[in-house]
Amino acid sequence: MVSEHAPSATAQVLVASNRGPVSYTLGEDGTLDAKRGGGGLVSGLSAVDDKLWVCAALGDGDREAVRRGAGEAGVRMLDIDAGVHADAYNGIANSVLWFVHHLLYQTPVEPVFDAEFRRQWASYETYNRAFAEALAEEAGPGASVLVQDYHLALVPGMLRELRPDLRIGHFSHTPWAPVDYFRLLPDDIAEQLLRGILGADRAAFLTRRWADAFIGCCTEILGGTGRTRVGVHGLGADADFLRRRSHEADVDERMAALREQVGEGRKTIVRVDRTELSKNIVRGLHAYRALLDAHPEWRERVVHIAFAYPSRQDLAVYRDYTAAVQTLATEINGAYGTESWTPVVLHVKDDFARSLAAYRLADVALVNPIRDGMNLVAKEVPVVSDHGCALVLSREAGAYEELGEDAIVVNPYDVTGTAEALHEALTMSGDERSGRTKRLAEAATALPPQQWFLDQLEALRQG
Repeated sequence: MVSEHAPSATAQVLVASNRGPVSYTLGEDGTLDAKRGGGGLVSGLSAVDDKLWVCAALGDGDREAVRRGAGEAGVRMLDIDAGVHADAYNGIANSVLWFVHHLLYQTPVEPVFDAEFRRQWASYETYNRAFAEALAEEAGPGASVLVQDYHLALVPGMLRELRPDLRIGHFSHTPWAPVDYFRLLPDDIAEQLLRGILGADRAAFLTRRWADAFIGCCTEILGGTGRTRVGVHGLGADADFLRRRSHEADVDERMAALREQVGEGRKTIVRVDRTELSKNIVRGLHAYRALLDAHPEWRERVVHIAFAYPSRQDLAVYRDYTAAVQTLATEINGAYGTESWTPVVLHVKDDFARSLAAYRLADVALVNPIRDGMNLVAKEVPVVSDHGCALVLSREAGAYEELGEDAIVVNPYDVTGTAEALHEALTMSGDERSGRTKRLAEAATALPPQQWFLDQLEALRQG
């Protein structure tokens, strides 16, 4: 069925994502304050001026903006029932699909796919259908629609039924689970997810590894990928923006404050992450403690700057994880710290300028996720590093595919191995570190966000 609104719709490039480029805060006096978002997706989509971005209203401010018709041009925000959104976003997307693709389940006790799961899955379907219907209404004849991520895995299939004339793409920003793990999902749900994405003309991923895993699931469960083409686009760092932003006054101020916290003449091991379970922050802290035990010569001579910004704190398991990070940092400081040396400088309040300051100061960057679609921090640090930075990188990060040759690569579960990698990074000669940093920065910026998006759009249009 073709949407009755389609003939008069004119949008030729449409993007769909859970979170949009703008969010609204409702003041006590009833005023609405708009805030622009950041990140690779927002940066990439700025490459196309004439587009429509369809997203969800995520909070009271967003919902009020929709009711008042206060949105900005080029953005359609959907006021989906708050309970439906909570079920779809927290219940399914973040507590099931994220866990499957990042291999996070403790399988002796979870998952449990019971009646409550089925109720939440129905909300996920409703949520996806709202996007599909909005896109069908807004898209001009033969328009290109780029659907983003695991929140909207069913949209391509639903949209294909409504508007068979459209060019539809789906991009996964996460890893894709290997088939044996993907089959933890109930059989009908696994099939529904795959068929949802296969409603797209083109399904794209951050690395060949994740694309191959998707193809493997489709082959095993459905017998193949049908007419859907599968592509790879490795999102890179925005070098021009990062270099310019990292030398602004607020970053310089935060660098001075960090230098004071670190102390004169000490080396720094830097990590910047959300307290997301897959980021492996706790094992990173254990590895740092193992470094201090195995190589006591580093005591008083190195500081671990750890920025762990709270994520998904409405889920208990994430609150517990954030608390575990804080507890372990406190234990390390209590066990090893002296009057003049704080071994771990931990910050949990998000501050982009301070993150950039840490990037510039880093002698070593620690990026050790259990599993990560890409990991832009691994790409950003070499781009803005002042004096060169050794990268300790998990082989389970998507960035490993592009950066592995010039990083010190670790198994993210191996705390002892990670500690030795940190020691190797700290003792790397200046010349070697400088050469590696230069090559890492070149690889990290090979496909900057705007080109990343344009490449996908061009591939989708080519058919």
